[in-house]
Parts: sequence; structure tokens; C-alpha cells
Amino acid sequence: MQNAGIAGLALNWRYLACEVAPEDLRAALEGAKAMNFIGLNLTVPHKLLAVALVDALDDSAREWGAVNTVRFEGREQGGTWRPMREFAERPPEARSHGFNTDADAIVRSLREDLSLELPGTKVLILGAGGAGRTAALRLAREGVSELFLVNRTAAKAAEVAGEIRRRNPAAKVSTAYPQCTVDLVLNATSLGLGTGDALPVDERQFSLGRAGAVYDMIYRPAETALLKAAKAAGCRAANGAGMLLHQGARALELWSGRTAPIEAMRRALHESIYGI
Repeated sequence: MQNAGIAGLALNWRYLACEVAPEDLRAALEGAKAMNFIGLNLTVPHKLLAVALVDALDDSAREWGAVNTVRFEGREQGGTWRPMREFAERPPEARSHGFNTDADAIVRSLREDLSLELPGTKVLILGAGGAGRTAALRLAREGVSELFLVNRTAAKAAEVAGEIRRRNPAAKVSTAYPQCTVDLVLNATSLGLGTGDALPVDERQFSLGRAGAVYDMIYRPAETALLKAAKAAGCRAANGAGMLLHQGARALELWSGRTAPIEAMRRALHESIYGI
């Protein structure tokens, strides 16, 4: 997807996947900076760890408490910080600048893939880890009428609920399964990545037939057991490919300073996930 976007912008760049252990993240960030990388994307578990490791935080990363995009920047002697793409040679100073492009991507994907406008909706979020927390905070900002947060560790759900209430005093948040119907069930857990995984929702406490739509942040496999069950229950359903697309497109724009060729990126992503 990113290489398709890079090609669409005719940039002499290459996007590579590198496996980095959590304990090596600091060294990896410093190494990429030393080698004049343009930028990086980070995935779990690095998104939370990177908040304390990058040299500067954008408001987006500060607000949502996670970094999924890093832009390397340089500064000439006494000058302002500018993206590394603007330097033909290594500048005297360099820094890592952390951003979060996930939060806005969630909202955009829900709107595009499920035709869901969030203000006034009731939402059940499964999982209160990094992804669940970001989703919960962002959806609360959108003005959902009620959030239900369910997590394997109840204390973690309570912690996120408390943070939402502090930021949005009028927000209605519960840490139990809803007894009512909801407009959306959003899976922010890793259950579904494995073929033998149990459903992330406890159907003894909540039936998918009481949900209007189901969104699974997992995009590979393209159809998880949760999405199959959702379709069988008559729900609109979507995987996390749209979120992946939009967070990646925004990251490319931060690195390049240009509008991402999103349709080229979408085609490459769909070919990878669906084989079409």
C-alpha cells in the first residue's frame, strides 16, 4: 500500500518492514534517525512505548497517548525544524517527531465502510488496550450518546472510562455489556487473528442481533469469526482495512508534504488482503 502511494507520487523512496523487539525500540528509532530515514510507522506494542522515546510529540500523539507515525526532521544551525525530505544532505541536527494518524482513520472508515455517523450513537467497544483506548477516546470526542467498554481485565476498562469522563464530563460510559440495542460493536482486541480464536464478544451477555453494525479492526484474515457471526445476525459488517488505508495515507502525507494517491493505495491494499 505505501509503496503504491510512493510510486504514485514518483518519490525515490522505499517502504520496508522491519521486526523490532520492544526492548530495542529506542535503538531502532535512533538508528533510523542516524541513517536519515524519512519516517516510520509503528505497530503494537510500539505505539504506546514510543510516546516516551521520540524527541517531539505532535498534538495528535499527545491527545491520544500513542504514536503510530514518526517523521524525522532536521534543523540547520539556528533554524526551524523541517521534514527530512527537504534536506539534500544530512542536517547538523535531527529529531524524531511522533504523530497519531489512527484516531481520525477510525472515524473516517466507520463513515465510509458502514455509513455510520457517530454523534448520538450507542457503541460497544471490545478491548481497552492501546487500540481500544484510542477508539474510545476518539468516539467520545465525536459525541456518541453512550459508550460501553468491555475488557478482559475490568480494571483497564475502568481506567479508560475514567479518562473519558475526565476529558468529556458529559460522556455516558459503562464498563459492562449493554442491556439495550447498540448502533455499533467495535472489536479492538486481537481475538480473530488466529483461526481457532474465540469470539471477542460474550454472546451469553450480548447477542450480535442487538447490534446495527459490527467493525473489526483486524483486516487479516479479511473475514474474522466475529464478522461471519455479525453477517449471520443481519448486521452491517466491515473489517479494519479502511482504517489501515486512511492512517497510512495520512502518514504518507506527513512524510511527503503532498496529497496521498489514495485510490492507488486502496487498490494495492485490496489486492494484498482480498487478492483482487
